[in-house]
Amino acid sequence: MPDSTEAMICTYECTFCVKCVDEILENVCPNCGGGFTLRPVRPKVARRVGLSIVDQPASTKRVHTKYSIEELKRFSQVVKRIKPQER
Repeated sequence: MPDSTEAMICTYECTFCVKCVDEILENVCPNCGGGFTLRPVRPKVARRVGLSIVDQPASTKRVHTKYSIEELKRFSQVVKRIKPQER
């Protein structure tokens, strides 16, 4: 949901729910190996012309990771020991 305050995002905009980031991914993006931060929510009202969720809607295409939960956990085990800013 584009207005969710429970979404986490990496620098490449890979987006996962807080529960998955905490419990499965352990703050390691399975695609780039970077860390996550809370995803900002686009404004509902255009306070500047053309800049709102209405004018630029979030994608409705859901992309699923190609990795199994077991593969994600193995990857996270190696990378999570490195601070996100040092990855």
